[in-house]
Amino acid sequence: QVTLHAGAELDARRVKQYTLTLWASCPGEDEVEERLFVWVMAGQVLRCDAPFASAGGDVVRVLADVAPRTPLYVVLPQPLGGLTVLTLLPLPVSLQFRLRNHDTPLVLTRQGLVLAPADGFNPSKDTQTFRLEIEVMDRHGHNCSGTVRVEVLPSRRPRVTFLEPQRDVTVPEGIGPLEVVTQVHASGDNVRYAILAPTAPTLFTIDEVTGEIRSTCQLEVAHARLLIRAYNALHPTDHATTMLNITVQGTGQRAPSCVPALSMSQVPETVSPGSTLVTLRCTDPTGANGSLHYALEGPPASRSRFYMEGPRLQVNTTLDYDSEAVAAVGFQFTATIVVTAGGQHPRSTHVPVLVTVTPINEFTPVCPSGATFTVPETAAFGSTVGRVAGTDRDYPLDSLEYSLEGGPGPTQPFSIDTCTGEIRVVGPLDSQRHKSYRLTVRLTDTRNDLDPAKRRSCLCDVTVHLQAVPDQAPVCTPEVQELRIMARSGGRQPVTHLACQGSPDGAVLAYTIAGGNEDGRFQLEGNTLFYLPSNLAEPRTFVLLVEVWGGPGVPRRSTMVALVVHITPQSTPVPPSTTTWRTTLRKEPLVVTRTEAAWHPPAWFVAVLTVSGALLLATLGCVARSLLCR
Repeated sequence: QVTLHAGAELDARRVKQYTLTLWASCPGEDEVEERLFVWVMAGQVLRCDAPFASAGGDVVRVLADVAPRTPLYVVLPQPLGGLTVLTLLPLPVSLQFRLRNHDTPLVLTRQGLVLAPADGFNPSKDTQTFRLEIEVMDRHGHNCSGTVRVEVLPSRRPRVTFLEPQRDVTVPEGIGPLEVVTQVHASGDNVRYAILAPTAPTLFTIDEVTGEIRSTCQLEVAHARLLIRAYNALHPTDHATTMLNITVQGTGQRAPSCVPALSMSQVPETVSPGSTLVTLRCTDPTGANGSLHYALEGPPASRSRFYMEGPRLQVNTTLDYDSEAVAAVGFQFTATIVVTAGGQHPRSTHVPVLVTVTPINEFTPVCPSGATFTVPETAAFGSTVGRVAGTDRDYPLDSLEYSLEGGPGPTQPFSIDTCTGEIRVVGPLDSQRHKSYRLTVRLTDTRNDLDPAKRRSCLCDVTVHLQAVPDQAPVCTPEVQELRIMARSGGRQPVTHLACQGSPDGAVLAYTIAGGNEDGRFQLEGNTLFYLPSNLAEPRTFVLLVEVWGGPGVPRRSTMVALVVHITPQSTPVPPSTTTWRTTLRKEPLVVTRTEAAWHPPAWFVAVLTVSGALLLATLGCVARSLLCR
């Protein structure tokens, strides 16, 4: 009996055949020798590779501040059946993963992912080690196992820390709403703040980023304990707490109390000057309500548009939502009403005011002047005809939608872009049927009023003139060709390429054999003529007429090309030359007339010129003689 060694591993990729030599002998007989051949066949086996399957297992090192449920390790199948650590890729559902030991906070998913704890790791200063024993099983019951050791290293980032675990703060009474009472500060990265207790604070609120503690109302004598947490926004498990004791002491001179303590108003831009936005009801704790004084403080833009008339906040000027000045402040005005009680020690209360201006659709869109465009009748589908540029004075300026009354159709082959107002061609144009088109475009304003139903629109007349483009027949060079080819067996063979030029706009030309194609021996594809092989016994000549035209115009303008094709069978002796003969039509001689300019003076002019020349020569002779005599 031959058995496999317990520690042996068979791998068909390395060794496919083993040869065993066996000796056997019996007492008194000769020894017999035989060989046993063991073939190793490749199969789908489940094997865990090192270091996952080693005694020490695979090691993963992570920082303690890793986010909760972060993937730390994954077991993936190799193409030949092994299991190893690869990138995070989807796993086949036929593998099952089971955690043998449960004394670990780490999580093993059904896909073989090892995740960090749901609450994160303990931010300890020492290295923490977790061991996972993982068993993998396929659908055939084959299994293997391995070990993963996760070492959690101390975090290198600073911890969130309060310098003082407890603080006592004392503030005077009379502090108004949203005024800064105190501020807490914690060291660390990405620090945010929150009030833990009381869960619904009534007197104070905290700024999440800066840690400023503000009052929510006018403070009176009271005592409050706030439990404040500071935490890392990226790692919420890194946090610290401090206790803040706030004592509001009485001053003996309490400030006036006003209702409302905070005013927020929303008014339309058409509110008339002199309108009252809010009326304060203020009382003086001393009982002298008649000595209260009201004043408005804030930015110049707010103080110029509002004023105080006793306890009433009123509008001073128009609040135009469509102006640049109102848009510059975000359509909101802020101010503070200061209520002061007279006496030897004046006391005051501050009431914050926020006024929001809302838009009113006041103006109707205006059509552009002279909306007339011209487009050639050969314009392609989608070509731009022109743009209707309407205007609207409501903010946001020129916020319009465009639509075409009646919509595109055979009688109106145009469309308009709803946002830009561009008119485009969406149908065929024919100047013989329509010299021009009269379009009606509707302009509708958008986002100019809080009520979407309150929209204004107008109709604009747009004229589109069609520019006639004369049709030109294609020009082919040459118009008559004489060709010689030898018929070969097999597939079709090219004969010639027609060189034709159409209209200047580059329209595609169409070709068809109008005559002479007996028995369908020739075929046209584009401008290329092919001969289809056949059992031709003797040379033969074909005269083909090819019609070439371009454009969808009616009537169609075309050109005829004559092709004289001489076909010679392959068995017929022919001259060795394969020259292609091309002939052109005889043209009439061109007569060139040349005109030359000539001048023929009259007879009297010639006589006068002759006498004058003779007198000039005689005078010159006399002068020369007198000089020589001297």
